[in-house]
Amino acid sequence: MIIEAIGDDPDREGLKDTASRVARMYGEFFQGLHEDPRAYLQVVFDEQHDEMVLVKDVPFHSMCEHHLLPFHGRVHAAYIPRGRVVGLSKIARVIEVFARRPQVQERMTAQIADLLIDELDAHGVGIVVEASHTCMTMRGVKKPGSLMVTSAMRGSFKTDQATRSEFMSLVVSR
Repeated sequence: MIIEAIGDDPDREGLKDTASRVARMYGEFFQGLHEDPRAYLQVVFDEQHDEMVLVKDVPFHSMCEHHLLPFHGRVHAAYIPRGRVVGLSKIARVIEVFARRPQVQERMTAQIADLLIDELDAHGVGIVVEASHTCMTMRGVKKPGSLMVTSAMRGSFKTDQATRSEFMSLVVSR
């Protein structure tokens, strides 16, 4: 048990129920392990829109699988439909499922991109994730304010420089 490993008494007042509270907390944090994110993309709408669709600044929090410390930030997710669009809240739900797992940011970014390109049969998908990692801000090098930025480009976002540039300019604009 962690409490004993750090040299404290798990039976002292204030810590008696900590182990069960922590177990429930991790159950909530990691509920994405028991969800299939594809379920949120099953309802699509036939729409002949063929320009970029961007959902920007979607907040998330996750847990670094290396230290079990939180990281949190924003996801920017874009796709170019191929005759099928999905409700914007569904993209936020997909992000939430992947974030609520023991995770690394690089994998989460790729998982979101791969799922959207596959399930939506989109021309292309672009994902940018910006996050602050408490394993870097609270411990180790202790660099508060630092951000990690990852991206995953699929389809036309990877092969067409103009598409990638449009996406990146929309992401940085406020």
